[in-house]
Amino acid sequence: MKSNANHALPRAALRSLAKLGEDIAVARRKRRISTVSMAERAFISRGTLYKVERGNPTVSIGIYATVLAILGLADRLGDVADRREDILGLDIEEDRLPGRIVSSGRKERS
Repeated sequence: MKSNANHALPRAALRSLAKLGEDIAVARRKRRISTVSMAERAFISRGTLYKVERGNPTVSIGIYATVLAILGLADRLGDVADRREDILGLDIEEDRLPGRIVSSGRKERS
């Protein structure tokens, strides 16, 4: 049964995938790697490579990671959602900080 998740993808996500695919295609061509060679090295069909280079959201992230690794670009993949760079998450965390800290050994005066 096919998932409807791809139809619900936000436009920003679709744009990001399209850019990723275009950048992968350019990186492959800069390295003078043919589509046949890239597909063989990634253990995928040329049709799947075509989808990757178009940013198709139905292709698994594992295939994207494999193609990026072949291009020598996978090292930054782990930084996509780096918690130290998550501005919104850090802001939410900061908003939840207590206003005051009461020492557990002493009673606070009213």
